[in-house]
Amino acid sequence: MLRALHARLRQKHRTIRYPTPAPALPARVRGRPRLDLDNCKTDCHACAAACPTAAINGSGRSLTLDLGRCLFCNACVEACPSAALQLTTDHVLAGRQRDHLLQGATPTPATGPLAKPLLSLFGRSLKLRQVSAGGCNGCEADVSVLNTVVFDLARFGVQFVASPRHADGLLVTGAIPKNMVLALEKTYAAVPTPKVVIATGACAISGGPYAGHDEVIGDLSRILPVDLFIPGCPPHPLTTLDGILRLLDRVHP
Repeated sequence: MLRALHARLRQKHRTIRYPTPAPALPARVRGRPRLDLDNCKTDCHACAAACPTAAINGSGRSLTLDLGRCLFCNACVEACPSAALQLTTDHVLAGRQRDHLLQGATPTPATGPLAKPLLSLFGRSLKLRQVSAGGCNGCEADVSVLNTVVFDLARFGVQFVASPRHADGLLVTGAIPKNMVLALEKTYAAVPTPKVVIATGACAISGGPYAGHDEVIGDLSRILPVDLFIPGCPPHPLTTLDGILRLLDRVHP
């Protein structure tokens, strides 16, 4: 016990002071892409050809990047001959609607909060049931990290629960193989109404690297109504935390 107390005193405060001040992430973190479309050559499709998930379309001023498909693998950055694409450390990526994840010449809209009736219910206390629907455990691991002392998700009134009957909504990860559809639908039905659904990771949003496979649904919104899309492969814990807090109107631009 004395050793534990000594270690705690030595470590001091371990929980990050999120959301104020904004976290300083390491340079190796791959966050929101920055598109310098003035440098993009109209006849060059090198980035699109290099993308493993067809997340990039067009060229020049019409270039668009779908964050819902993006694996943040950096292949497009390495392929671009004019440095028109760069990955920043910006962790704010989530969107309320699927088209909010399309990044191009116009700025991506900021994630908006739930409607006022739902905010009055969930704004200070949100219980989520996490469902791994064919995930590789990448998204699941980084979601689990939010329960550690560093992020301390519970201080915001958000907790993961063991039963959908005790939940206010679902947080779904994975590419959703067809064998998981019935289980996912039953889990959703067990959550009391009203409820929210969060699609986390490229696989749940678009299928990620498994998009187009005959046994994979690869798009949660085909099965359930999605209230929040959190892109990434996997999303950084702060990306998930930021998206949830913006959904609850706890973080503002």
